[in-house]
Amino acid sequence: MAAHATDVLALRIIVRDPVPGVALRMQSGQFNLIEPTSASPTAVVFDFNVRVSLPESDGPVGFYGPVTQGPPAKRFVYINVGSYAGQDGGGWNRRAKIPLTGISAELVRRALAEPGSVLKVSIAGRGRDGTPVCASVKVPPDAWQLGTS
Repeated sequence: MAAHATDVLALRIIVRDPVPGVALRMQSGQFNLIEPTSASPTAVVFDFNVRVSLPESDGPVGFYGPVTQGPPAKRFVYINVGSYAGQDGGGWNRRAKIPLTGISAELVRRALAEPGSVLKVSIAGRGRDGTPVCASVKVPPDAWQLGTS
């Protein structure tokens, strides 16, 4: 199944063990913020869609849409933290950069072939020092998994 830039792929980012009282929002475009789908003391979840295109041969999957950031071959999404997430007096000014590059063409094909599927990844909500997640998040190549909505 070939994907075209009009094919829509459902993605989910799960932020595990977020710092209590610190706001998290997904960045859309340059200035817009998207609320989490759900939030609890143990996890903050962002469900969103991107348009995709698969490469003709070897190459990266193309991810498109307002939440995607960066150059075409190295797309990512931002999870904004604290004041960057619109929180007044939060004390934190950060963004976490979640790469989409670990999503393989084969995984996209499988997700597009299964109605109601979602590709999901789980990341730590805190750095080693216990402060909110920030900077480029290291996502192992097999971290993105196929699941259901």
